Amino acid sequence: MPRKSSGGPLVILAYRDLHVFEYSIAVEVFALQRPNLGVDWYEVDIVAAESGRICGIGGVEIRPTAPFAAIERARTIVAPGWATMDRPLPPRLKRALLAAHGRGARLLSICSGAYVLAECGLLDGRRATTHWLYSAQFRERFPKVSFEEDVLYVDAGQIITSAGSAAGIDACLHLVRRDFGAQVANKVARRMVCAPHREGGQAQYVETPVPDSTKGRRSVFDRALMETRQRLHEVSSVAELARRALMSERSFTRRFQQTMGTSPGAWLMRERIARARELLESTQLSIDEVSSRCGYESTETFRVAFKRIAGVAPGAYRGRFGLCA
Repeated sequence: MPRKSSGGPLVILAYRDLHVFEYSIAVEVFALQRPNLGVDWYEVDIVAAESGRICGIGGVEIRPTAPFAAIERARTIVAPGWATMDRPLPPRLKRALLAAHGRGARLLSICSGAYVLAECGLLDGRRATTHWLYSAQFRERFPKVSFEEDVLYVDAGQIITSAGSAAGIDACLHLVRRDFGAQVANKVARRMVCAPHREGGQAQYVETPVPDSTKGRRSVFDRALMETRQRLHEVSSVAELARRALMSERSFTRRFQQTMGTSPGAWLMRERIARARELLESTQLSIDEVSSRCGYESTETFRVAFKRIAGVAPGAYRGRFGLCA
């Protein structure tokens, strides 16, 4: 695999009463060495945000691997779950995060780690999220934030905020995808035995119906989604998806929203773009051919959809992550 962009210096913050699961997500995704990927992986340091002994919830002691000054050279800073909204932010940490943001460092919060960024004023006027349980309190405390309640994570460019616990995995893998492309992110996800990609706009809480007499139909529903992923070029609409699931379009749409936490149209578009990423990275197919294989009748429609989801045009994406990158 060709060398691709470097992850660069990354700091994971640790503070008293740290939420250990969210902290461990960041350590697992970024700090674990991955020489098999053939890329310049992240250079990770654990930094204590405050003086004294740092213990997470459950009595786990965190030992920093670098002094506080390591924040000054970090390209990326990760803020795991903050213990409580009532606890003030250490002034030194606030100054350091403001300075880091000012020089262009990227900031990623997991769950209530959004409090850390919001307390610094870094989320004012920005889209952001946190765990749904804290929604009302967060809105009241930080009214200048453009808060999004029912999403997994929000990528606002320089700042990424994520919802509770496992949504932090999605946000971290999203950053890996931004830095190294879909193939590398998928390999990391496979190592972690988790879903390779969930879009940030998916709902935090999905109301999955209790199995009942429609169990056979549910099996058809699941199979229809699996077959669609494999044959995206054959599925042109939500109506076609519903037909494959042996359901009316209305019933299918309702069932899909309940089961997947997003609309079938949004899911279909994201599946197409995910496949397009893989083809752009791993083949030399033309943009027209990639568009066709992903189910688009118009290459221009494909270009617009790809840029909306991936943030860059297909050609620029291939230039960064493709075989010759």
